[in-house]
Amino acid sequence: MNTKHAPAAYATIDDPRWQRVLARDAAADGEFFYSVASTGVYCRPSCASRRAKPEHVGFHATAADAVRAGFRPCKRCRPDRLAARDPVEEVRYAIAQSSLGAVLVARSCRGVCAVLLGDDAAALRRELHGRFPAAELREDAAGTQSAASQVVALIEAPATARFDLPLDACGTPFQHRVWRALREIRAGSTASYAQIAARIGAPTAARAVAQACGANRVAVVIPCHRVVRGDGALSGYRWGVQRKRALLQREAVPA
Repeated sequence: MNTKHAPAAYATIDDPRWQRVLARDAAADGEFFYSVASTGVYCRPSCASRRAKPEHVGFHATAADAVRAGFRPCKRCRPDRLAARDPVEEVRYAIAQSSLGAVLVARSCRGVCAVLLGDDAAALRRELHGRFPAAELREDAAGTQSAASQVVALIEAPATARFDLPLDACGTPFQHRVWRALREIRAGSTASYAQIAARIGAPTAARAVAQACGANRVAVVIPCHRVVRGDGALSGYRWGVQRKRALLQREAVPA
């Protein structure tokens, strides 16, 4: 055995996603993607290509994550066709301020398509461009004022605030199932990844649920901050664990 690759090989073999890749499990398509360092491509779990060595394999929550990591889509299984795509369109956005930092709220013609949290407005603009690379981005404070006000209210007073605008959350069917379950968690409550997996009828997919939470680009409105580890401890949060803790504290959840 090449000991240089042994740790990566063991990490992959121990990952339950690897077993689904070995089984070419079509039911896993859209839940995650895998990349192969030796070929530079990423694939669906069901890809019929020659099996890769485990030390060359990495996993990604979305196709966009695989592309950002430098991989190109496999020509055999075409994972880029599986991934949900954003059509070329105009996306209008505004950047507001909250007690948790800057908040970028964006709208497409169908609804609120992104809520991003951060400390730097320029960084939030770059992130928006990365999430909608084919769209025309236009800063429009007046046109997105209602959406921005509702989002800030959710941050500042989650127990009483309401969000009644349409959403345009682009994702795979599995991700949408997870996100619907997240929106059913009331302020002041939490659920574990395993509990969400059971609620959507996929009891063995807790890891994929965590990946769907990580792929959520509509912070607070789709409340992935209300998902915690099975022991109740905080886990990672796309916009920082400190923000997650603050949001839960405002919702009167011990953190």
